[in-house]
Amino acid sequence: MTIRIVRLGTPRAKDEGLRIGTVRRPPRGVPKAEFAKRDFYDVWYPVLSPTQDLVTQALHAEDDKEWRAFVKKFKAEMAQPDASKTLDLLAALSHTTNFSVGCYCEDEGRCHRSVLRELLVKRGAEVV
Repeated sequence: MTIRIVRLGTPRAKDEGLRIGTVRRPPRGVPKAEFAKRDFYDVWYPVLSPTQDLVTQALHAEDDKEWRAFVKKFKAEMAQPDASKTLDLLAALSHTTNFSVGCYCEDEGRCHRSVLRELLVKRGAEVV
């Protein structure tokens, strides 16, 4: 059993399981009833998304130094009790079921989902 880290809106992998959207906002112009049909997500869970200020910071990070500053602040947000407990839960569930977490960003290397991957692995999650 594993967690997949995915780009929302892309075709689902075989046996991917439940897709969790870890984004601040739902997809624009897509009716709520079509989120899952269009491969965005089955469940919206913004607790694992950066705050709006951090989303803005990440989108405007022009170099590695600015990106590292974002990562540091996002990790601090993920250390807060609700997010931290959620990461612990997802890590534990990864040993018994398949599911995925994702974001809209094209490049995982410059997306908060890369940080989620790291934090989940540190918690012992099975991540593809």
